[in-house]
Amino acid sequence: MMPTPIRIVIADDHAIFREGFKILMKNQEEMELVGEAGDGEELLDVVAAHQPDLVITDIKMPKLDGIRACKLLHESYPSIKVIALSMFNDDNLIVDMLEAGATGYLLKNTNREELLNAVKAIHDGGNYYSLATSKKLAKLIADSKYNPFRHRNNPPKFSVREKEVMALICEQLTSKEIADRLGLSMRTIESHREKIQEKIGARNVIGIVIYAIKHDLVDL
Repeated sequence: MMPTPIRIVIADDHAIFREGFKILMKNQEEMELVGEAGDGEELLDVVAAHQPDLVITDIKMPKLDGIRACKLLHESYPSIKVIALSMFNDDNLIVDMLEAGATGYLLKNTNREELLNAVKAIHDGGNYYSLATSKKLAKLIADSKYNPFRHRNNPPKFSVREKEVMALICEQLTSKEIADRLGLSMRTIESHREKIQEKIGARNVIGIVIYAIKHDLVDL
């Protein structure tokens, strides 16, 4: 028996972007597009009509922008998750969206694999940060009021080696570069990274960077 697909609404004032996302979602059994909107006001109407599991919305939209729409959705439908869609230069707006209740963001040029990973992560109660996140944006998120880690009652403890790996991840080194720096195998570094992600509930290395900065584990 196939699992019930995640029901999604997409909002963007450019039809070409909506069409692009529909193509990414095509033939994906895990996702089902149940509605689309061209502005923030229409988004609220479509969500009210279809009650989706998840909304993927542009930040900059006419009539009602994504930030205000996200706040209203979060207040009226707290169980509906929101993913923000952004361009490369929208750093401060992304932070505003997260503070408004979004639990993740993607760049508009994302690919099918990342879209599916983001949707699954957020639908399962996690967070997702675009793999293309810059160090500047990670620091902005970490320094903001947004805190996806606040519900963790028992802060995880990290070994000295894990802290070393976290610090080098924050320097944007690859697993191979970290392995070379520490004189360890790439497999060992990948194992440390996976354990760190499991401890903090992160889905990718960007989550590690944001966690490390927010908890003063590194100095950027």
